[in-house]
Amino acid sequence: MVSNRLIAALAAAAVICVPMARAFAEADAESLVNALNAVFGKHPGVRAAHTHGICVKGNFVPSADAASLTKAPHFNSKTPVGVIGRFSMGGGDPDAPNAQKDNVRGIAMHFDLGKGNNTDLLLISAPVFVAKDPDQFLKLLTTVATKDKDKIGAYFKDNPNSTRQGEWLNARPVPASYGTVNYWGVHAFTFTNADGKKQIFKYKALPVGGEAGISDDEAKKKDADFYRPELKDRLAKGPVQFTLTAILGEPGDPLDDPTALWPEDKRKSVTLGTISITDFEDAKTCDEAIFDPTNVVDGVEGPANDKIFPMRSQAYAVSFSRREAPQQ
Repeated sequence: MVSNRLIAALAAAAVICVPMARAFAEADAESLVNALNAVFGKHPGVRAAHTHGICVKGNFVPSADAASLTKAPHFNSKTPVGVIGRFSMGGGDPDAPNAQKDNVRGIAMHFDLGKGNNTDLLLISAPVFVAKDPDQFLKLLTTVATKDKDKIGAYFKDNPNSTRQGEWLNARPVPASYGTVNYWGVHAFTFTNADGKKQIFKYKALPVGGEAGISDDEAKKKDADFYRPELKDRLAKGPVQFTLTAILGEPGDPLDDPTALWPEDKRKSVTLGTISITDFEDAKTCDEAIFDPTNVVDGVEGPANDKIFPMRSQAYAVSFSRREAPQQ
């Protein structure tokens, strides 16, 4: 599993050497990573985004209903599927405070398919991203990097879709734990089952113990890195579990804009299985390659026209190559 992930990451990094401007106008993987560094600073040897994180391990047990939607092996396994995961705070600050309300929490996972193969899943604690395409994301980052309040305000006035994630997070309490918050996949995927039937969907993971938050006053009293000891105490009592579900898409649901919010309360959901985080894992295990949202298997397809989706993989590969050679 290790060697295949490493090879894939290096191969993706090599692809980045080909200019991407023709496909994405101003924005390419290099410019996005540079823009992230301009906002959060350069921190050699670490990720450019979701820098502050905790490596964990566990397993996934598919539900009886998962096979009706997809022929993907991890959703049809008769035995628990090994998982390497990483909880994280959004952004590129290696010391990002866990109590920051308007910052997403994330969980990225490798599902071990055996024989050195894996598939990945990346989720965040909001149902939307901050930009609809790489050009808009680059514009957002370069504007924020100016620290000019007037320019930043003008950007958000002209790009209201970039405000949706922050509005979602600010309308809710600070999560009490990485294990007590909902996580979403912001992209629309397509399942194909053994009979060839296709179903568009979005991922959502719900904490088995329910959501729990803390007040703003409580958050102010917390240590910057309080999630780590909290998770240690929580794991000492048993696994941290999430119910992984598929929110089923319907005609008219946007498939190419990760800033667009699906009417989740009007959509059916199917339980795909249970993710169990059982213990901490050495950080090196999570750092040896990238968690790649485009690393899918037969039975799962990524969105065809969502331009953010492939760019994430490319930007992560650039970030990976730089942290392997931090003098760059």
